[in-house]
Amino acid sequence: MRTLRLLLGAAGLALTGYGLYGLLTDAYVTDPLGVLRWAVGGVLLHDGLWVPLLCLLGATLARTTPVRTGLVVAAAVTAVALPAVLRAGDDGGNSSVLPLPYLRNWLLALAALAVVTAAWAVLAAVRHRRRRRTDPV
Repeated sequence: MRTLRLLLGAAGLALTGYGLYGLLTDAYVTDPLGVLRWAVGGVLLHDGLWVPLLCLLGATLARTTPVRTGLVVAAAVTAVALPAVLRAGDDGGNSSVLPLPYLRNWLLALAALAVVTAAWAVLAAVRHRRRRRTDPV
């Protein structure tokens, strides 16, 4: 197990080095420090806001696994969709840049996720009740 961890760690460091090399030598990247600031900001946003917020929500609002999972997936979907939602209508004169109704699609995805999460929570509660009835005390 220790050897596998070392190999995976070495592979991760090698891929990180390859990515940094590509960042610093790519002709299309004109501001590597700007990319670095963006990456550090992403890490700070994730570790300073997302994770504590989800932990707080999970500890206070979501007592069941389906609800916690739904909240985590909703946060991930929001993180991916938010840039397109916020830039909707800002096509810079090119109508093919952001051509879809991103706000509507994001809300539909969240609604579908809520339905799946609610169904999962109901099924889990029914299964739990059945188990409690059949378990001898």
